[in-house]
Amino acid sequence: MFTERSLSGELPTVREAYAPDALVLDCDRDFETLDPAVAEELLLVTDSLDQISYDGAWLPTTAPEILQEYVGNDLTIGMPGDGGVAWTRQTVPPCVFVKPRLETSPDAFVSFLIAEALVEVSLDEPEHFLGFFREQYPAFVTATEDYLDSNARYQLAAALYTAYLGRQTRPEFADWADDYPDLYAAWKDAGERLQPRLEDLPSEIAQGQTEFAAAAELACSGIKHGLDLPAPFDALDTDAYLDHGADYAVQWAETTFEKME
Repeated sequence: MFTERSLSGELPTVREAYAPDALVLDCDRDFETLDPAVAEELLLVTDSLDQISYDGAWLPTTAPEILQEYVGNDLTIGMPGDGGVAWTRQTVPPCVFVKPRLETSPDAFVSFLIAEALVEVSLDEPEHFLGFFREQYPAFVTATEDYLDSNARYQLAAALYTAYLGRQTRPEFADWADDYPDLYAAWKDAGERLQPRLEDLPSEIAQGQTEFAAAAELACSGIKHGLDLPAPFDALDTDAYLDHGADYAVQWAETTFEKME
């Protein structure tokens, strides 16, 4: 299931700079969440497992089953929304997973996604939004329950955490022009491709062409690229979000949906 990936170009240097102990693994098959039995196969390529646990009281009874399982007793690695590259610190050493869905993607883009994961591993932040919201998650549910179903709420929570991480990784990427020019170019290119999709989001939301959570997912992914975001998502690209984290995210959700009434 897992084979160590041979890194080339600027990636070995990035790994050494940000997460020197991390393993980068190619996966034999795609996944959103690894089956616990498959996850335990990681013991074949790592030293040990260090399972995280969350308080089940943070979740309402209406939470999606995948979240209910996430706070259970089984080892859970990977969650919906992680994309083509995922990472975990539930292994020693940490692991970055490259999924088969990226086989047809440009090499430069895949390399950037791996580099991004290595930077995120170095941040010592949770690997899932539930670890970000923690005891504030019930307040987030309350702020959104009249406007979003459970799946859209999951999507929005993941987007908000993407924004929070992106606010931290962006200064790193922006400083790569000299040391990692190829990865810097891939970061810039991805941002330039995304920007046109953001400009029409307010009208698409207003006209019902794009659901709010899907729009948030797009907009929040632009923060790591330093893109111009439309309201209300521009309020997430602030130092205040970094300073106050989940409290700020909940307040943003409350204010945003109140204004949409």
